[in-house]
Amino acid sequence: MEIATPDDWDLVEAVEGVELGQVVGGEAVSLQYFHIEPGATVPEHSHPHEQTGYVVEGTLTFVVDGEELTVEPGDGYDIPSDEPHAARNDGDETVTGVEVFAPPRRDVPWAK
Repeated sequence: MEIATPDDWDLVEAVEGVELGQVVGGEAVSLQYFHIEPGATVPEHSHPHEQTGYVVEGTLTFVVDGEELTVEPGDGYDIPSDEPHAARNDGDETVTGVEVFAPPRRDVPWAK
């Protein structure tokens, strides 16, 4: 069993105003924490991992196939593998949440 506390997360600024950190990772999935400042944008990207998430605080707007989808505190979401997506924080409050990736995300480009 592996236990990770917030001190272990190694938050990295992936893009301006967006901090991401690997929390834990196993054989089949990995867990990531995110922190997105007001006005910050995660550019469109895709990856071979299915991505499910949960917003703890703030409101996050995803853009998928030109459609804007709003995720609020307490909402969960799922992004299929290889689906291009972007996200942005249009609000005045920092967005925080957690995401699970399957298969696990290893060697993420923003952690270099």
